[in-house]
Amino acid sequence: MENNTALVIMAAGMGSRYGGLKQIDPVGPNGEIIMEYSIYDAIRAGFNKVVFIIKKEIEDTFREVIGKKIEGIIDVEYVYQKVDNLPQGFSVPDGRVKPWGTGHAVLSAKDAVKTPFAVINADDFYGAETHRLLKGFLTNNQDADNKYKYCMVGFVIENTLTENGHVARGVCNVDSQGNLIDIHERTKIVKFGNETKYTEDDTNWIKIPEKSIVSMNTWGFNPSILHELEDRFPDFLRKNKENILKAEYFLPTVVDDLIKEGKADVKVLSTADKWYGVTYKEDKPIVKKSISDMVSGHKYPNRLWENIK
Repeated sequence: MENNTALVIMAAGMGSRYGGLKQIDPVGPNGEIIMEYSIYDAIRAGFNKVVFIIKKEIEDTFREVIGKKIEGIIDVEYVYQKVDNLPQGFSVPDGRVKPWGTGHAVLSAKDAVKTPFAVINADDFYGAETHRLLKGFLTNNQDADNKYKYCMVGFVIENTLTENGHVARGVCNVDSQGNLIDIHERTKIVKFGNETKYTEDDTNWIKIPEKSIVSMNTWGFNPSILHELEDRFPDFLRKNKENILKAEYFLPTVVDDLIKEGKADVKVLSTADKWYGVTYKEDKPIVKKSISDMVSGHKYPNRLWENIK
């Protein structure tokens, strides 16, 4: 039996808080970008295809910076997240520029993905264990018993914060068997000394319990999720008419709905690894130093693609 698995990388975000195309900003000792380390870890874990979700406008730059390095090592496909990729009967509202969120991003890859697949962000560094956990789950868990079988890699919230501003995270409730009960997208989380708090209105700050598990948009899915994303998108557009210029079709929200409807079991695979990312320009020196330390500690080779098979 073949164990084909794809790594789907969401790289179409506009990088507004960061101020540029952070997906292709070099952080490694020889100009490597963050997602190269994710792809390297995924190949080592046994993934055999990479699907990049990008904006059409950055395709040439993207192929130059990353595509050419890996096209001879792993199967690569590019798909485009376009704001006008909408269901029949819908059109782009005047003033809507931003893509429709992470659920729409993954939906953009539906023709490129026919196997179990993992989803990650382009600008987040997750560590090798994350990709091993995802590959292990996807190899051994097909949809069964009228239930979708999905997974999520859960990070301890304190390992995912930046000193340089707010972050968005999906805060998770997990049962004693390690299954996801529900997930709440918190779009403004800030570190206050030893405490972590979020706000929905910029006035009231609510404490998040210590060592809470959060989603970093690190998912493992069977292809059934693509049908669900497609089926639910028109309803999302109808329900968000009043906020249609800013509304986002969040992947975690769809997963949360599937759990509540009894359609999906989502296993939370916990990791103690620290997340690194470049939400803000001020984060970049920290990421560069961390990767440099990992290279010095022989977790990664100095030249990432020199000897990989």
